[in-house]
Amino acid sequence: MTARHSTPPATRQPTSSGYPLLTVRDLAIHFGSPHRPIRAVDGVDFDIREGETVALVGESGCGKSVTAMALARLLPEPAARYVGGRIRYRSMDVLAMAAKPLRALRGGEIAYIFQEPSNALNPVFRIGYQIAEALRQHQPNADPRVETAALLRMVGLTDTERTARAYPHELSGGMQQRAMIALALAGHPRLLVADEPTTALDVTIQAQILELLQKLQRDLGMAILLITHNLGLVAGVAHRVNVMYAGRIVEAGPTANILTTPHHPYTRGLLAAVPQLTGSADRLTGISGVVPPPDRLPAGCRFHPRCPLARTPCRDAEPDEETTGPQRTVRCHFWQEVSA
Repeated sequence: MTARHSTPPATRQPTSSGYPLLTVRDLAIHFGSPHRPIRAVDGVDFDIREGETVALVGESGCGKSVTAMALARLLPEPAARYVGGRIRYRSMDVLAMAAKPLRALRGGEIAYIFQEPSNALNPVFRIGYQIAEALRQHQPNADPRVETAALLRMVGLTDTERTARAYPHELSGGMQQRAMIALALAGHPRLLVADEPTTALDVTIQAQILELLQKLQRDLGMAILLITHNLGLVAGVAHRVNVMYAGRIVEAGPTANILTTPHHPYTRGLLAAVPQLTGSADRLTGISGVVPPPDRLPAGCRFHPRCPLARTPCRDAEPDEETTGPQRTVRCHFWQEVSA
């Protein structure tokens, strides 16, 4: 597989094919000793289609970032072990890729925006140098100076010469995130993985970054995997939502359906924790307890120690995945009571 150079990103259109761009099936990732594995990801399934935004939502420690890093095999091996499942990008088996095509995949096909841009950007290199380095890897025929300026303008940074000469610490948090997005776009990716892209930003800048991602998706025809702990961010941004808890996806479906009629008590709890601009001034409703460590998962339903609906079946047996409607699935013994 080779990087693409002939099609400028602004002219690429989403495919009309109904086939997924990315398919993840029964993915299992363990850390630690094989005799006492730490099951960070345990049987995850989801698809992403061309030009689509899919959200992966859950609290810290649920396995979202590990899942995202696995898509381009960025997890350090053998510390991380892919013990089951498959990842297919277009027609390629990512888990079977050799080193050279894997390097082309990373950044050239699947690019990442990491949380905390001040930590993700290299502090000892200027912004322009970091973007040019990505261009040399994935767009070797491009003029680095011209292309860097074009990428910076694309993400809304108008003083391109000053920004290219700046070190990361000389930029504001919002400018750092825009520079991080420009760096991710240097390889003309088809899939952009945005891992908590607004975590360190104030609410005004958060809205600007989300609006920028939506505009870039429309202009470039990219698919986006948006990873967040905040269900309030996905409304109006994501087409579909996957809710993750303790290494598994416990609910999935179209965004509008998930937000209006959640089927899993965990999803309902996440929604109750989102601040509202209108209505009463009551305290926010939190979810009691914490996400269990992946090496100490409870028996039965993994959410039952924190669930207000938990009963004996929840403690005794892990629920199977059920189809509850068009494109909707849930793992809960009593999901009908949640959605009633």
